[in-house]
Amino acid sequence: MLKCDHCLLEMTEEKAVPDTINGQKKLFCCHGCKGVYRLINEEELGEFYAKRDSSWIPGPPDEGRIDISAFADIVKQTGNESEIDLFFHGIRCASCVWLIERMLLKTEGVKFARLNYATHKAKIRWDSSLVSLEKLLKKVNAIGYTPKLVTRGGSDEFTKARRDLLLRFGTAAFFSMQLMVFSTALYAGYFQGIASGTRTLLQLLSLLLATPILFYSGSPFIRGSITGLRNLNFNMDLLIVTGAGSAYLYSIYQIFIGGEVYFDTSAMIITLILLGRYIETGAKARASEVITRLLSLSPKETRLVIRNIEGREGSEKVEMVPVTDIKEGDLILIKPGERVPLDGTVTEGSSEVDESPLTGESRPVSKHQGSEVFSGTQNLYGSFVFEVKRRGEDTVLSHIIKTVEDAQARRAPVQALADRVVGYFVPAVLTLSFITAVFWLFSGSALTVAVMNAVSVLVIACPCALGLATPLAILTGTTRGASKGIFIKGGDVIERAKDIDTVVLDKTGTITEGKPELAAFKGLGISDNETLCLASSLELLSEHSIGKAIVAGSAGMQAYIVSDFAAYPGRGVKGYINGKPALIGNKNFIESEGVDDMLSEELTSWVHAEEDSGRTAVYLSYDGKIAGIFIISDTIRGEARETVKEIEKTGSSVLMITGDDNKAALSVAKEAGISEDNVAAQKSPSEKAEEITVMQGKGRHVMMVGDGINDAPALVQADIGVAMGRATDIALESSDIVLMRNDLRMIPETLRLSKATYNVIRQNLFWALIYNLIAVPLAIMGMLHPIVAAIAMSLSSLSVVGNSMRLKRT
Repeated sequence: MLKCDHCLLEMTEEKAVPDTINGQKKLFCCHGCKGVYRLINEEELGEFYAKRDSSWIPGPPDEGRIDISAFADIVKQTGNESEIDLFFHGIRCASCVWLIERMLLKTEGVKFARLNYATHKAKIRWDSSLVSLEKLLKKVNAIGYTPKLVTRGGSDEFTKARRDLLLRFGTAAFFSMQLMVFSTALYAGYFQGIASGTRTLLQLLSLLLATPILFYSGSPFIRGSITGLRNLNFNMDLLIVTGAGSAYLYSIYQIFIGGEVYFDTSAMIITLILLGRYIETGAKARASEVITRLLSLSPKETRLVIRNIEGREGSEKVEMVPVTDIKEGDLILIKPGERVPLDGTVTEGSSEVDESPLTGESRPVSKHQGSEVFSGTQNLYGSFVFEVKRRGEDTVLSHIIKTVEDAQARRAPVQALADRVVGYFVPAVLTLSFITAVFWLFSGSALTVAVMNAVSVLVIACPCALGLATPLAILTGTTRGASKGIFIKGGDVIERAKDIDTVVLDKTGTITEGKPELAAFKGLGISDNETLCLASSLELLSEHSIGKAIVAGSAGMQAYIVSDFAAYPGRGVKGYINGKPALIGNKNFIESEGVDDMLSEELTSWVHAEEDSGRTAVYLSYDGKIAGIFIISDTIRGEARETVKEIEKTGSSVLMITGDDNKAALSVAKEAGISEDNVAAQKSPSEKAEEITVMQGKGRHVMMVGDGINDAPALVQADIGVAMGRATDIALESSDIVLMRNDLRMIPETLRLSKATYNVIRQNLFWALIYNLIAVPLAIMGMLHPIVAAIAMSLSSLSVVGNSMRLKRT
């Protein structure tokens, strides 16, 4: 039977479509395959055909049509740079990933293209002034892969794999049970005697039962080994097929010479390894189920509130509509027991909401007018109406799902060791197996003994455990963290976290509650009300929490118009009011702007007393003169002292770094149990990063914890950056770990989880290596029967699975 040179589909000679390409005659199952083959070669990507592995599914290219307009809404645009996340239908094996990425990267204007083989999801970044999205999508579609909108979740791949493995394992198990009946009879005949005709009949029946096990249940291994040999890539499939196939072929030979057969050995090797892989796949599915669970949180329909119907003021109706039809600014009604479909702000009503799926916080969170609500959370008691602020990919839930997916795709550097070992492993085992057979033959043993010992060497060797050791532990660890509201962005982060010996905490919003309040203020040379009005007018344009506290304290005042506004992160803000320069910030900022901050002895004593109690002093200057002082209070978190002790128990020292005044910083540090020597105050964002650089220069491994724009440079500089709770978008992007709750106790928990995950990785690698170092010599010495070897090999992989699953209880 002929095979299509592109898709490998079997075909008759009459239906073949011939063509001559590069001087060689090629045959295709259809004109579509011929066109794709030509296109791939014209793009100089013919290496694709050499890279295909056994997972390639024969068949012609997908003929799906694409509607370009459907993708317009999901393109993220920044200047001329565009970015899109897509799902590609029609991917058959890893070589498809290679082909799509190369095809895209060879296109002028494409800056980045990465496709995840496990999920078939791709991220593409391109210069829209050089190439259009339509051209990119049509180019990939032309080679047989249809782009589709992303539907998140990785369970489908595992479900399909498990279904296929279950069918193959079920078939193998059924025939193996029947085979063992005949094998038992043959073994009994070996010891007690059996008629020659009866023995031959039983052996032929055993051959009949073993054949579908090897060639159907074991077909993925056969395809994998053939493809590996074709590409000179010696893989685990080759060991399995060589072991099971040797026992099978040797048994056929034994039938003809009247010897003993080992069809049961061949069958059990395949059956037991399929069982092990089925269990492994199930473990991976359970480990990654967090994405499926998160996806299920968002409802498909919701209650849209429509007001002032047909221009009738005061009229209102509520109707159920698909969530996809909701726009920003729409009003949504949430009744008790319903889930919030999108992110927004409560405008009417009050209730308590269960946010545990996102934050891990078991206690309900009170919601009232002005409170934020998030997609996927569940309303418990009252009803409320909220205004939609974020939808689609911009919701917190979508960001969480993306973080988990990315984390599971990122590799830990330690995995490179296992990959290198596996690369040399199979050729070494094949060589050892051959040497074993030769050794036993030359030592005077029977051919049966030599073959069985060689088969045992092939079957007992297990690179699977080495291959699983790192990715399964990372998958389980990151999933466990996600269930607690700890989002670790990859295996590389876990590996770096194991070395952390210094934890640096920002003050405002991290050690403190992050809800500053205006405690007191005084005008200097102008009235107190005028002072407050000037300050709040400036701070209206600021995003800093201290600025918001001053604005909140001026409720009801008419603000001045501010021109030429500028913000100086970590220091203050300035602008012009009524044509005169106005600025507000810390003492260093005021002094650096040339403002004389001379205060009376009484005022100086008052400010010092407030700072000694942990409050922050902010100064206002207007028209070049000091015009007011504001005292800002921010309560320290109740769990701060406990957390500092817990972090120190993990072996890390705790430091505090802040842009606030030294006295206020020392007061907060004292209350939190942080040593005076471990406090760095009056630091700008760049100076915070420099402080961390100095620590790293002394050999320290630093974790920085913060929540604001001011912390972004330090988060990037640190070995591990941690963004707390409702951190700013910049802090979230700059961090390696995101904590979904404003709870300091999650920091030591994160350290423990990271270190536990890395310890499991090391244990997995150790046991996988030790297993092979012990088992292979035993097999060479003839101390392991091939069936026992197959059981042991499966158990080695399952031990890695079981050890990794322990992290779910961490």
